[in-house]
Amino acid sequence: MSSNNLSLDTSVLLNELKEANLEMSQVIDSIHQIAQHTNLLSLNSAIEAARAGEAGRGFSVVADEIKKLATRSLTSTKESTTIIQNIQSKANEVMAVRTADVAYDTIDKIDRNLFERNCDAQAWATFDKVKNCLSSAGTDKISLTNDLLKKLVDIYEVYLDLYVLNTEGKIVAAGVHHELIGEDMSDKDWFKDAKSADAISVSDLYFSQVSKLHTVAYTCPIRSEENQLLGYFSTRFNWNFIYDIIDSARIGKNGDIFIINKDGYVIACRNRKGILTDNLSQLKAAQFAIKGETYGYIFDQNTKGTKIYGYAHTRGYNAYKGKKWSAIVSETL
Repeated sequence: MSSNNLSLDTSVLLNELKEANLEMSQVIDSIHQIAQHTNLLSLNSAIEAARAGEAGRGFSVVADEIKKLATRSLTSTKESTTIIQNIQSKANEVMAVRTADVAYDTIDKIDRNLFERNCDAQAWATFDKVKNCLSSAGTDKISLTNDLLKKLVDIYEVYLDLYVLNTEGKIVAAGVHHELIGEDMSDKDWFKDAKSADAISVSDLYFSQVSKLHTVAYTCPIRSEENQLLGYFSTRFNWNFIYDIIDSARIGKNGDIFIINKDGYVIACRNRKGILTDNLSQLKAAQFAIKGETYGYIFDQNTKGTKIYGYAHTRGYNAYKGKKWSAIVSETL
């Protein structure tokens, strides 16, 4: 088998199987109708043979054979219908498991990505140039820190900006937006959370008015060699890079995928619309995921047809515990 065949979308193959089953069902329906008509024909033939008396005896034998054939055909169509229904049911189950697998794989990839961002912030908070701009005065040291932060933003590409703040929450260095230096951030949730935890803190997704993009903030303490608190290091992850994961998810053309936060609000989806405004908490699959069920699927039937919803709740990755987010994948049957 070629590598191209190995990369085929499973949902396409399952849909082809379902279409083949539908065609088989139509053939069985046709045979069933023919058998019914044949049975009716044999009944009429038996009546006419009885009317003909001795002259119709031979025709009566033929009518009996036709009736036996019709009866066997009807029995076979019932058995075939049962087999086809079983195949369709198994195909649906395979598709359902697959949607749950895609949801599980997607949230796991996001967790692994955000774990790396978790590590970045903690590692950079230990850099001497970061500590120096807090431990002693001097515009030259702040300038060196600004240059370092800008270099990190350029190299890693996934960040909108990096900041160093003092213990009171004022920005003392920035990689990109130098106009924010001196601004007081002490009333921001991401700063208060990090200060309260006295450890790295990860914000939920929010829209940055500075960068005009969605972002996640990672904020952790900066400490001296003597473990004295000097200030805080804070990063702004460019959420657009999560869409590399969303867009690579293997779902069918009639499927969709959503990442939701702990309150059910959409924080990522394929069409990039409704972020932080659309809420999926009315979906049963979302309700299960929000409650913390790690993995599963449900069938949702309504007047428009049947949909499969696969879901998976974040497990976190290593030191990154996750934000109680979930992935929801839908496929239309």
